[in-house]
Amino acid sequence: MRPQVSETSTHGSSSSSSSPSNRRLNSLLKHLETSPFSSSSSTMSSSPTSANGDSVFANIARGPEDPILGVTVAYNKDQSPVKLNLGVGAYRTEEGKPLVLDVVRRAEQLLVNDRSRVKEYLPITGLSDFNKLSAQLIFGVDSPAIRENRVTTVQCLSGTGSLRVGAEFLARHYHQRTIYIPQPTWGNHPKVFTIAGLAVKYYRYYEPTTRGLDFQGLLEDLSSAPSGAIVLLHACAHNPTGVDPTLEQWEQIRQLMRSRGLLPFFDSAYQGFASGSLDKDAEPVRLFVADGGECFAAQSYAKNMGLYGERVGALSIVCKSADVASRVESQLKLVIRPMYSNPPIHGASIVARILKDRDMYGEWTVELKAMADRIISMRQQLFDALGARGTPGDWSHIIKQIGMFTFTGLNTEQVSFMTKEFHIYMTSDGSKL
Repeated sequence: MRPQVSETSTHGSSSSSSSPSNRRLNSLLKHLETSPFSSSSSTMSSSPTSANGDSVFANIARGPEDPILGVTVAYNKDQSPVKLNLGVGAYRTEEGKPLVLDVVRRAEQLLVNDRSRVKEYLPITGLSDFNKLSAQLIFGVDSPAIRENRVTTVQCLSGTGSLRVGAEFLARHYHQRTIYIPQPTWGNHPKVFTIAGLAVKYYRYYEPTTRGLDFQGLLEDLSSAPSGAIVLLHACAHNPTGVDPTLEQWEQIRQLMRSRGLLPFFDSAYQGFASGSLDKDAEPVRLFVADGGECFAAQSYAKNMGLYGERVGALSIVCKSADVASRVESQLKLVIRPMYSNPPIHGASIVARILKDRDMYGEWTVELKAMADRIISMRQQLFDALGARGTPGDWSHIIKQIGMFTFTGLNTEQVSFMTKEFHIYMTSDGSKL
């Protein structure tokens, strides 16, 4: 529609019509009269939505449910009053409720009451105190790598985000684009690395007959990996099997990897949550740092601080020198900036407050050990109950495995039977009990 203009503005005195404002307006009117959007022009091209109302996305197929998160979806749809969800990868109380640690509530309250806190953007690398303390937590306060400034740490979106940033960095800057991951592993691992552009291969890890570690198969597969290949390692409490190498086996893995020039990428999602000791659970990572070599470590505070929804994590890269570490950090910023610009402040502030306060840190370790001890106790109770009922088979793997998850040995048909008959939900491979 042509805009309405007063007579005085278009047909007034020569002095007014020649004014700059009127000349601009007349020029605009002439433009509109010849514009493809004017009423006299041809019909405007149709919108992407067709005339019959079909969506432009009408041909998109429905994606499958996530094999882990889908268990909870099915559980929520079940109306049974006696249903039980064993698929959720989160700690629950005796009543089946989520737990917020007392120390987390206290730290959060202190932050809320601090009137000096603001909501400004964090730097691309995140909260500096959080990064420094996270590196110390996993590598040790007295780590030579930290002391020599050979570590660069960036705050990321929990463990998944830390892995994703690390994968993207490697795809851009590392000469090898193949990563070896254990078989089996967390279902999101192959997706995270593949979408970053890395080629995913597997190394043997779990032995179904013993329900333990296939250590010989692991060594053979890593021995045949091309020099320089990346290797994903679960720092502790392997997900989903609950099977960890012994410290002696870790040392053999380290020697093999260093001799082959393989690059370690640790996923540390359960530090302190496995054994109840933060230092013990970090020993495998520290073995690889102590030899002066380079490695990656992705950390998550979802489990050990119960900050699942806060999405708090860190990626640390141990380098050969301070200069290399500085240059690596500069490139990590270029990865993060277009991905999510900078990380959120609240969860990282909770973690930093707890880690830098001696009393709160001590309180956290007590609560953390209580959770780990309860899981160990529940494993023992389940093992004892199976024995008391004369259940066929050897169930000792339940107490040999560690952490939140266990491979029960149940097959897909048995899991389906438990779901249909008893409303007990777990992943189809029988893990995450």
